[in-house]
Amino acid sequence: MTFQDKVIYQIYPKSFYDSDGDGIGDLRGIIAKIPYLKLLHIDMIWFNPFFVSPQNDNGYDIADYYQIDPRFGTMADFEELAKRLKDAHIGIMLDMVLNHTSTEHAWFQKALAGDKKYQAYYYLRDPKPNGDLPTNWESKFGGPAWSKFGNTGKYYLHLYDPTQADLDWHNPEVRHELYKVINFWRTKGVHGFRFDVINVTGKDTTLVDAPANIASKTLYTDTPVVQDYLKEMNRASFGQDPEAITVGEMSSTSIKNSVQYTLPANHELTMVFTFHHLKVDYANGEKWTIVPFDFMKLKKILTDWQLGMTKGGGWNALFWNNHDQPRAINRFGDPVHFRAKSAEMLATTMHLLRGTPYIYMGEEIGMSDPDYTTMADYVDIESHNAYQELLAAGKTPAEAFAIVKTKSRDNSRTPMQWDNTQYAGFSTQKPWLKPTNQAEVNVADELAHGEIFNYYQKLIRLRKTMPLISRGDFKPLLESDSRVFAYLRNYQNQTLVVLNNFYGESTSVTLPDDLAQQHGKVLISNYADPIAFNREISLKPYQSIAFLLN
Repeated sequence: MTFQDKVIYQIYPKSFYDSDGDGIGDLRGIIAKIPYLKLLHIDMIWFNPFFVSPQNDNGYDIADYYQIDPRFGTMADFEELAKRLKDAHIGIMLDMVLNHTSTEHAWFQKALAGDKKYQAYYYLRDPKPNGDLPTNWESKFGGPAWSKFGNTGKYYLHLYDPTQADLDWHNPEVRHELYKVINFWRTKGVHGFRFDVINVTGKDTTLVDAPANIASKTLYTDTPVVQDYLKEMNRASFGQDPEAITVGEMSSTSIKNSVQYTLPANHELTMVFTFHHLKVDYANGEKWTIVPFDFMKLKKILTDWQLGMTKGGGWNALFWNNHDQPRAINRFGDPVHFRAKSAEMLATTMHLLRGTPYIYMGEEIGMSDPDYTTMADYVDIESHNAYQELLAAGKTPAEAFAIVKTKSRDNSRTPMQWDNTQYAGFSTQKPWLKPTNQAEVNVADELAHGEIFNYYQKLIRLRKTMPLISRGDFKPLLESDSRVFAYLRNYQNQTLVVLNNFYGESTSVTLPDDLAQQHGKVLISNYADPIAFNREISLKPYQSIAFLLN
């Protein structure tokens, strides 16, 4: 099997399963659930960071790249997990956070103590002559991107939280230290790596103010030097492993750059995560707003990326959900009236596209956003900052809370719901984040009576057994239809017609003559009723159906 045939599952370790009753998920909890993971027939697991961290940004502030954070377990636990997963034919993808370290990392602490070598690991700058910050850059978590560097009079750059200091990739020593980290985990049997915000590493040597009305991120995102860094990293580490699978998290990237990042001949990355399709429910591009999703925009973005990456020979990572996004079923489906059907429709849409599908834990049982009632229920730093900014902008507490409730990253971070008990079978103690609807949605009930998990198994089986799905190209279909996202997959002499109704009402489509004249049979549908392949096809609420033409 190659990466095109694989399906990757994402585990947020803090929320998967708590084996020791402290309210936090851990590595031994994951070991205990390997039989469940094996049942889904996934090929690899991407784990969010479980390295030593003060957890100011849920583990994306790493204080030691070489050690397991004690709250998650020990290195012996990791080694057992790796062995047990290998026995189950499941690979490991680790999250490499290489743009920044925690300010508690030894490198930053040595820099603070005056060590010139380690001061050169970070972006340290003097204030402007008038005392202003070195640049006018904004942190992605709100507020300025500069904080005082001890009592030196200088400032250090942090594009994210003030406890996440950006590393200066222009320094070859920094890059080689980071490649050593990757190679250490390779010796532990790791063949997959996900690189966090990797395309913001290409900052200039001279940092300047962003012009008026221009976002500061345009000065440091997706710059040409990132390609050089990736080529060097590939040569120095995972590129030596023919089984390696890598994915870059690409903030605000373009199709053109993403083709280059993933073109096999360039020897950079296997695939990229891009996020344009998950901003179609942002008013004027602003995340902290409430508007219905723009279906036609969603269709166009997915279509443009499919066509562009296919034409250029690049490769997409396909996903609706992750630890930074509200649950897709709340955004693009209907978790109340059509939970199973809309979950299956979203899965079909993504799994039958060209690219490698990622499943975020709980997606396969139809988990949805929690029904929180107060800001005290949220842990996420970004959500609390946004709430305060919304209040400062004139929103009432009720309005600000409603926005946070729809967009918080904690929506996807609630504990995996294993059963219908008080703590969702996740822990025997109060979890770090509260589950709210485990009575209706949980693994035990889904495996006994549900249909979503079984449907995911079918989609995964199709990708593994049909080169048409794993290798075929993509062509849009019915582009002007305002309710249905339709497309064709073609490979050798086979064609797949995929129809996805994104709404909770029935609708019908009219196929073009050249398709309608062919014979087709149903390959997969999320409704059991038989449907014939005709010029006119009626679709039920949230129906997905794929016809194989012969």
